[in-house]
Amino acid sequence: MTHTVDKAALKETMDKFVSEWVALNVLKPNDIFVVGTSTSEVLGERIGTVGSMDVAEIIFTSLNALVDQTGVRLAFQCCEHLNRALVVEKTTLIAEGKRPVTVVPHRYAGGSMATYSYHHFDEAVIVETIEANAGIDIGETMIGMHLLPVAVPLRFKTKYLGEARLAGAYSRPKLIGGERAIYQ
Repeated sequence: MTHTVDKAALKETMDKFVSEWVALNVLKPNDIFVVGTSTSEVLGERIGTVGSMDVAEIIFTSLNALVDQTGVRLAFQCCEHLNRALVVEKTTLIAEGKRPVTVVPHRYAGGSMATYSYHHFDEAVIVETIEANAGIDIGETMIGMHLLPVAVPLRFKTKYLGEARLAGAYSRPKLIGGERAIYQ
């Protein structure tokens, strides 16, 4: 089954979503921004069934604008067949003190988004886990395992990319100390 992609509409939606993120002013330079994506869901199909490199390209390109505007470092979550490992730049691996694992994501094990990022980052590596400061979930891919506690869900005007629901969250430090504590 071949799906036609309205690239202009998807790009416009992703660019709006990126603008909403920037306007929230919660992202800081060098924050890790995890991205979970089902390109199948964007196309209106069940997760993991029809992946699209065209959709992945649009998302990747729009998220590079987020990097340019905020200084975040991207981490693209692979699908469950790679245990939700992540594609990151080698500089992120080094900065976070992570160890790489050996696998090359592809459309049916890793997913289209992870595959696209692996082949388009300057020096892509795979890590098993990361502690991200914020992230987006495109198509209910479950990024929560890679967010620092405490995850704060965000509400956006842009609620869908194609047919996939969009969700986002950022993390904040835990509030500890009880009723006598003072928080800024």
